[in-house]
Amino acid sequence: MTARPLPRTDRRFTLLGAPYDGAATLGWPGSRYAPARIRAAMAWILQRREDGQIYCLDHATLHPFPEDLLVDGGDVHTVGHDLDATLDAARAGVADTLAAGRTPVLLGGDDCLLYPAARGLAESTPGTVAVIHLDAHLDLLDENEQQGRYSHSSGMRRASELANVDVSASVQLASRHFNFPSSLAFREKAGLRNIPAAEIHRRGTEAVAADVLAHVAAADRVLLAFDIDCIDPAHAPGAGAHEPGGLTSHQALDLVQRLAPYTDAMVLTEVNPLTDANDRTANLAAYLVAHFVVHGGLAAPSHEGAPA
Repeated sequence: MTARPLPRTDRRFTLLGAPYDGAATLGWPGSRYAPARIRAAMAWILQRREDGQIYCLDHATLHPFPEDLLVDGGDVHTVGHDLDATLDAARAGVADTLAAGRTPVLLGGDDCLLYPAARGLAESTPGTVAVIHLDAHLDLLDENEQQGRYSHSSGMRRASELANVDVSASVQLASRHFNFPSSLAFREKAGLRNIPAAEIHRRGTEAVAADVLAHVAAADRVLLAFDIDCIDPAHAPGAGAHEPGGLTSHQALDLVQRLAPYTDAMVLTEVNPLTDANDRTANLAAYLVAHFVVHGGLAAPSHEGAPA
């Protein structure tokens, strides 16, 4: 049997918003409006709960969904002119949620928020942390004049520098097209694995998810970092940047279903209502969160065809 982390069971989740896009120095700003739009879309999904259960048509199973399975913890304290204060508030929100015995789901905002999510998880465990990073881009930029050190292009680089983040147990998924040669050099030196979108299309999500779980099994805790631009803009037009050739909405949802039981926190970033079309991307983001909670929370009956 392929090695994988132990599934996390009997969990409860807290939704946190981080309405901040001050580090979106490239692409389109506007992701500060995403938490509100994703929450509105979540209401459409959550009204389907009945008697503490919800029915998943994908696998023909009833899942437990008590009232406290997912609660809204509000927004972390964001300061529009102060990146450092915002990053620290996001870190504290993730850490405080974990200290309360709940699993955080942080909604950005731009992708600078990957770093404080990783830091909040890393500082909350004595063991090691792996990052599963779904993104069209590598986000390994160290520093430059226009973007500084903590922009949406540097989240994974800064996370990799945390003392107990195990870079060699981490993996990036769905990257594509072009990036900085310096980022390639860092990735190779650090031993950070990359599975580009083209490989996911060739191999399929079931095989890739099993491969990812075997890879991150070397770490004690796992962060699922999901930049919405890992999805093709045909399926997610409301993003900070458009990179063709990405995941389909089905592939993204299937990966989240398969990975959710083995991860300890989620950060979802770069949904941009200003470039969205009739809230299609915010709605997809809400379903990604819902599947993370439903498939990563309380145990459901086993069934043929379920993510394994």
